[in-house]
Amino acid sequence: MGPPPTLEDALYALEAWEDPEKAAEMAAYHKAERRYLGIAMAGIDDMVEMWRERLDVPGRVDLARGLWDSDIHEARIAAAKLLTQARLRPDEAAWELIASWVPQFDAWAIADHACKAGSKRVQADPARLDQVEAWTRSEHMWTRRAALVITLPWTKLRNPKPDEIAERERVLGWAAELVPDRDWFIQKAIAWWLRDLSRHDPDRVRDWLATHGEGLKAFARKEASKYL
Repeated sequence: MGPPPTLEDALYALEAWEDPEKAAEMAAYHKAERRYLGIAMAGIDDMVEMWRERLDVPGRVDLARGLWDSDIHEARIAAAKLLTQARLRPDEAAWELIASWVPQFDAWAIADHACKAGSKRVQADPARLDQVEAWTRSEHMWTRRAALVITLPWTKLRNPKPDEIAERERVLGWAAELVPDRDWFIQKAIAWWLRDLSRHDPDRVRDWLATHGEGLKAFARKEASKYL
């Protein structure tokens, strides 16, 4: 497999696939001020898979930190993907790194990839919900949004255990508290959470909407009800 990749190796590999035309399109689409390389997601996935096989967990965390700090769009996505694993032991350093990224979120694509990595760590240790709950009170919109996106796995439980139901209710409480937040991305995140939950527990979503739905923006209320 060769030696573990350095940060320089990883950035060189990413930059080798740079497509200036697609990079310009991505920059216009995402609108966040950073460098874009124009790499397709499949290419990032292939590189991350190779790096993961050659690195232990501390090595993955270190490489993810360097890739994120480069502030290159594709490198930040690769950083998140490096840490998107259900089984990651020890995982405290990975969780701390992912949580440190949250206040830096400024666009949905990178935020969503990072939240997917974070979801695995919160599922591995639901006590981390205490830290996530504090995000709902942040002045930073993307941090508030992250509290809902990172907990999306709780909407997909088919046969939740009592403690999982309690955790799900906890997040539904956060969603209710965020209803007065008029930011489009927050309203969309609430709707996303409810829409996904409605596939597995439609009655609970109906009850939630009966109590809190009138406070949502019309588009969010419609999206939340999509599968009811």
